[in-house]
Amino acid sequence: MASLRVIKKDIDYLVSEVISDCWTFLYINSDKGADDVVAIMNDAIALRNDLFERVNTPVKENAKAHFKAINKDLLSGVDALFQRISALTK
Repeated sequence: MASLRVIKKDIDYLVSEVISDCWTFLYINSDKGADDVVAIMNDAIALRNDLFERVNTPVKENAKAHFKAINKDLLSGVDALFQRISALTK
């Protein structure tokens, strides 16, 4: 199992990439979808806060499954956010 510090860095990195892509989209397409992009950014921050809360309050029994679930939720959540950003560009 990775250390909590590494897990938190992964969460911060992936969420910051989503937010960075949102800012890039707003910079390039300033005339369309600003409200949708802000909603995506808010969802990314909510995902980060939820995952950090789950990391900071681990369960004692079956910790490995707990952190696997956090990792799975991180990847699926970030993927969903990237897909929402991609849908705006079409």
